[in-house]
Amino acid sequence: MTVDSPALTRTPLWRRALAELLGTGLLVTVVVGSGIAASRLSTDAGLQLLENSAATALGLGALILLLAPVSGAHFNPVVSLADAVLGRRDRTGLAPTALLVYVAAQLIGAVGGAVLADAMFAVPSAISRTERATPATFLAEVVATAGLVLLIIGLTRAHRSVPVIAAAVGGYIGAAYWFTSSTSFANPAVTVGRIFTDTFAGIAPASAVPFIGAQLVGAAVAVGLALLLFPEPGRIPEPRRIDALETP
Repeated sequence: MTVDSPALTRTPLWRRALAELLGTGLLVTVVVGSGIAASRLSTDAGLQLLENSAATALGLGALILLLAPVSGAHFNPVVSLADAVLGRRDRTGLAPTALLVYVAAQLIGAVGGAVLADAMFAVPSAISRTERATPATFLAEVVATAGLVLLIIGLTRAHRSVPVIAAAVGGYIGAAYWFTSSTSFANPAVTVGRIFTDTFAGIAPASAVPFIGAQLVGAAVAVGLALLLFPEPGRIPEPRRIDALETP
């Protein structure tokens, strides 16, 4: 969904799956690795979150720039699901088989990314014990995911360039770290991956279940809003330039 290009449909599914596995894996490596580094370099919780969020925003933008031409740079099961749902009418979205392959690649990549980050910092891989699920974080994940998926749909349907999309998505995630109480996981694959690290970025399995439920709800909200706001791909008018000397 991140890139609206006919070339994607001509790219072999195995190559797209590899890009999704690699991209999601490296994204989780960035999230977990920068979290470990932040917890070691700083003692202030706010500074740790700043370091973690900045690395994640920059890393995500770079990964989108690198892999969008190959797979569309979904890196997120709810983005792939939204693409499949919205593309059914004009057959531009992921087919059911491709959707399953994308999601499987994203989940495998996410777990591998967490294990890789732990290994780079010589941290024993372990299941996280960090409980995060509360009514407030459930609501936060609905909001974070709805905003992310709606942003991607809107930019894609407006045929924005890959650099614009990369900057916007990275910027949104960086901001959502701060304006949501959940620190904006907004991604079921990333949530699953973070189960496998008992570090700064980890999440306990019992908390991951409601987080994923909230993310699915948020994605559904985003799809509904997208159908109202962006009903037809490519038919979003450019903003009208207002000349300062134009008379009313």
